[in-house]
Amino acid sequence: MDYKQYIKIVKDWPQKGIMFKDITPLMADGKAFKAAISEIVAYAKEKEVDVIVGPEARGFMIGTPVAYELGVGFVPVRKKGKLPREVIEVDYGLEYGKNTLTIHKDAIQPGQRVLVTDDLLATGGTIDATIKLVEKLGGVVAGCAFLIELAYLDGRKMIENYDMLTLMKFD
Repeated sequence: MDYKQYIKIVKDWPQKGIMFKDITPLMADGKAFKAAISEIVAYAKEKEVDVIVGPEARGFMIGTPVAYELGVGFVPVRKKGKLPREVIEVDYGLEYGKNTLTIHKDAIQPGQRVLVTDDLLATGGTIDATIKLVEKLGGVVAGCAFLIELAYLDGRKMIENYDMLTLMKFD
C-alpha cells in the first residue's frame, strides 16, 4: 500500500523551516491504519518478540495496536516525572539542550525480546535512548519499527546495529 498518500505535509510546523509529517490522516483511515499495523505485526512475528516498547506519545499509538494483535504486553517510555513507580532513566541530546526518558524498573525482564516502535525515525535520539533503557534492564532489542523514516536526518546511523522496518521513507 502507498502509505504516503495518507500523510499530510504541514509546512513550517511546529516552527519555520520544518516540513511536518502528519500521520493523523493515516490513522483516521481504518483500512490504511490496519494495513500499516499488520505490516509491523508481521515483522514482530518474524522477530519473535515478547513485548513492545514505545516512547511517548506517538510510539504509544503505533505500539499498542501491535501489542494487542500479538497478544503481548506494551511498555511505555515516558519523559521524566510521568511514571508513578520506580524508574531508570537515560538523558539524551536535543538540538538545544537535553531531555530525559524513563521506564519502570520492572517493565522488562532480562532476556525478553523487544520491538521498539514509534511513528517516525528522525535524528534517532529518542529511539537510541529508548534502546538504552531496554538494554539497561536486560532486554534484547529484536528490532525497531516505524511508519516513517526521514532519511535526510540520518537517524538510521545512530541505531545502525539494530534491525529496522520503515513503511515510508522521505529523502
